[in-house]
Amino acid sequence: MKKEVLENYANLLVRAGGNVQPGQLVIVGCDVAAAEFGRMVLDAAYNAGASEVIMNWSDSVATRAKYMRADDSIFDEYPQWMVDRYAYWDAKGAVYLHIVSEDPDYLSGVEPTRLSRFSKAAGPKIKNHSKLTSSHKIRWSICALPSIGWAKKVFPELSVGAAVEKLGEQILKAARADGEDPIAAWEAHRETFIEKVKYLNESQFDALRFKNSLGTDITVGMPKNHIFKGGGSLAGDGVIFFPNIPTEEIFSAPDRNRTNGRVVASLPLSYMGNLIEGIDITFKDGIVVDFKSDTNQDILANLINTDEGSNRLGEVALVQKTSPINQMGTLFYNTLFDENASCHLAIGKAYPHNLVGGTEMSSEELIDHGINVSTVHVDFMFGTDDMSVIGIKTDGTEEVIFLNGEYV
Repeated sequence: MKKEVLENYANLLVRAGGNVQPGQLVIVGCDVAAAEFGRMVLDAAYNAGASEVIMNWSDSVATRAKYMRADDSIFDEYPQWMVDRYAYWDAKGAVYLHIVSEDPDYLSGVEPTRLSRFSKAAGPKIKNHSKLTSSHKIRWSICALPSIGWAKKVFPELSVGAAVEKLGEQILKAARADGEDPIAAWEAHRETFIEKVKYLNESQFDALRFKNSLGTDITVGMPKNHIFKGGGSLAGDGVIFFPNIPTEEIFSAPDRNRTNGRVVASLPLSYMGNLIEGIDITFKDGIVVDFKSDTNQDILANLINTDEGSNRLGEVALVQKTSPINQMGTLFYNTLFDENASCHLAIGKAYPHNLVGGTEMSSEELIDHGINVSTVHVDFMFGTDDMSVIGIKTDGTEEVIFLNGEYV
């Protein structure tokens, strides 16, 4: 990956993704394996006028060692210094930039309850920070960089060097960062969402019915005054940013009490360093009443049983089959990319900004309006080339939104 291309990519994360403003604190989350690119992001942030850039380093090797070998008692606590750190950064109006590069299997073999217990311990402690990010009151953005483990997972038939190079090429292409001016490409990309988002929001469908040949036949109820979003978000300070690089989805929050039917995943889910394949879930009145998977069903069970809201849906997203990521035909084993190749649902937390007035509501008020509350938010993909989506109005009339994986 050429230095100038990576510098453009880093600048895209800073200028379009997080849209860093002069005088702003920037927090860069980066694995040590991607340190060179992380420092490019640091440099781009200072060039954008950041007051300070703090590198929040991580190490997937050390993280695996912790989950495999640390004392069992530590997984039921979340350190107060970490809570205080987020509170300090949030109070300073920080922008959070994240670089994803981990091997999809880096936590394979870890006792599943260790993962779920730590998630349960962390959720209540960082709920204020989570609310700020999920309501988009503060800006954040995620991009990806290839690593050896990830590249060999995606392209096992290639040599290490060839695999890393090919994954890098596909990441940049998916992120629209392989040209001379990625920021201009993203502005043009943003324009393509406007008409579809406007149509869905004006329609205010009471429910969406999804059906395909895999066995999915599910009706997702929608709350009154829901908001579909796509192609960027407006932060609390009025600045437009892109949380995900890449992004191809148009998404909203479903009614937590009105999902009924069966959904069959079309792609594996990479969750906390483990692959869950063959997901098959049945909902009744919004609640998961049956589930199974071909692999790691115990991890899926721990996810669904994390808390009171983790057995309900928090997101419904439309992605057409002509998405550039879908057209690549590559399984990335990474939700940031795979969710943008396929229609998807999310178990757990809904985003308050997907409801009119939702960002000003308490958790209790959100639940009263049908918006799910949870400490987890995990997307899984179920879109196919023959997916049909029907919008159902409150009077029972129907409109076809998707036919054979495409907007009609």
